[in-house]
Amino acid sequence: MDKKLVDFLIAAKKATYAGKGAETASSRVKSHDLIYKDGEYMYYDTYLGGNKFAGEEALWISEVPYWSMNYTGRVTGDNFSGDFLKEALLLVPEEKPFRGPDEYTNGDYTYKCTIDGDYEWFQGKEIITLKGKMIYECYFHGGLIE
Repeated sequence: MDKKLVDFLIAAKKATYAGKGAETASSRVKSHDLIYKDGEYMYYDTYLGGNKFAGEEALWISEVPYWSMNYTGRVTGDNFSGDFLKEALLLVPEEKPFRGPDEYTNGDYTYKCTIDGDYEWFQGKEIITLKGKMIYECYFHGGLIE
């Protein structure tokens, strides 16, 4: 993925869910949808649920699907903080522009993300622990659209 696309994807992620961006019209019954556009690029994030959820992020170039990522996750323990998750997701690394950094800690919360592959074909998992106990998990996978 070239730098221009990576920069767009990171900006889109920071302007939508992680950045507490405004939702757009629901594309399906009770879905949460967020869109970010810049020139020929469009990013769309849509998900269902809350404490148990599933969704998809996708990137179009000139109205042609280019890349997508599916994800599913759940809250597994008490005192989950959506704000902490968003804080970690705002730190999306340029070399792995999928979810958050390999590891991030703030207070008693720790976020960890492992990824196999690259933007063309990848899979990964993120977890959040509170004082060492897992309270959240999310699996994701994706790659190029041809």
